[in-house]
Amino acid sequence: MPAALARPMDAPAPRAGRSAAAQRRSTNLTLAAGLVAEAQSLGVNLSQAAEMGIAAAVSRRRQEAWLAENRDALDGSNAYVEAHGLPLARHRNF
Repeated sequence: MPAALARPMDAPAPRAGRSAAAQRRSTNLTLAAGLVAEAQSLGVNLSQAAEMGIAAAVSRRRQEAWLAENRDALDGSNAYVEAHGLPLARHRNF
């Protein structure tokens, strides 16, 4: 199994009936007190809100990394289209 997928020896095994993605991990976060108070007064679930924010940040970073890794290919493709037009343009009906 690749090292990135291996579970540390001291980590608990996933519970039966739950996928690895559904596993939860208790984490401490330091947040602005005023923001926490307002969120609580509005009935915001802090754990869910934090998880959604972290998921969005991870998604953005993955997108940025993909764009950086593929920048040369994208630039080359765009340069080809600028110089020669779309490869199948003659088949377009609009």
